[in-house]
Amino acid sequence: MTSEDAAPSRVGIAGAGSIAFATAALLHDRGHEPMLWSPSGQGTAALANGDPLVATGALETTFSPRLAASAAELAAGNDVLVIAVPGYGHKAVMDALAPHIRAGQHIIISSHASMGALYLMRLLAERGIDAPVTAWGTTAVTGRRKSGTEVTVNTVRKLIDLCTVPASRSEEAQAVCRRLFGDRFQARDGLLAISLSNLNPQNHMGIALGNMTRMERGETWSQGQNVTPNVGRLLEALDTERLAIAEALGLEVRTIFEHFHLSFHVPVASISEMNQQMHTEGNGGTGPATADSRYVTEDVPYGLALTVALGALVGRPATLHEAGIRIFSAMYGRDFTAENELLTALDLTRFSLEELRQAAQTGRLDTTPVQEAC
Repeated sequence: MTSEDAAPSRVGIAGAGSIAFATAALLHDRGHEPMLWSPSGQGTAALANGDPLVATGALETTFSPRLAASAAELAAGNDVLVIAVPGYGHKAVMDALAPHIRAGQHIIISSHASMGALYLMRLLAERGIDAPVTAWGTTAVTGRRKSGTEVTVNTVRKLIDLCTVPASRSEEAQAVCRRLFGDRFQARDGLLAISLSNLNPQNHMGIALGNMTRMERGETWSQGQNVTPNVGRLLEALDTERLAIAEALGLEVRTIFEHFHLSFHVPVASISEMNQQMHTEGNGGTGPATADSRYVTEDVPYGLALTVALGALVGRPATLHEAGIRIFSAMYGRDFTAENELLTALDLTRFSLEELRQAAQTGRLDTTPVQEAC
């Protein structure tokens, strides 16, 4: 590592939940200087009282992160910004940050949802700001926030898919990611590939459907152990739909088997068997103890809905994904598809597949609607 690589970087994290805390811990562990901003103002209240942030599990560290009181302060105090809030918070955070982002300032979306990078690039273009936006297919860490000052880091992923828009800034942005988070990144071909590289929505759908009563009753339960053979087969079938869409788009994405192998370091087997091994090794994680979980409220509108939309575009219907949306909407008495603020703002139905392909490389989605044939 060169002296330049070893120099600490100041990284602003928009978010104060499990992933934000665990990401800050990883950055601190690697010698960098994270700053946290809670969009609600509540997530960092205990830290503002002077208590340190304590990370346990896959990372063991105690430190006092810098804190920002506003999006403007976060942008001003850091060279790199990481958006680490659930998908349903992305639009509001992007709206808050965009007026303050500087030319050349790197933005990382951890993890990317519903073509949100296109929405952020649109906001920056309106200001004439040229800044690279890097989309991760998943988070660098998994974890569970235990309190306002504690986080359990379940795992640090070995490999993360990413891409950068515009594509011309890819090598530069990848170097930034490696310097901050380590050599754990694999470049994918644009935002469409990244959108289909995030397996959390499909996996969380199957897990939540199979364990909904545990979630509703607030039980403490092992997630890995409860990916039973039937749940595992559902996850594998959902993966087959996703891979078919990627194939139709000519894109290479990881399989669910590669995902669990690389994320949780278990031998490749059936998905149920891999999860049972995770449970045996103590890193199977704890399932949600509430129905108000991002497994549903984030992943259904911001993950499953995009997969269904892409499947329709390429003629590979994601029937199981669509069924999941309908079942969860019936369970919760909500229209989850209508809750996706990013897809509503982008209105992707106005554009052709070729226009989306180009935007996935350039980051610019022409706001002129596709003209219908006369």
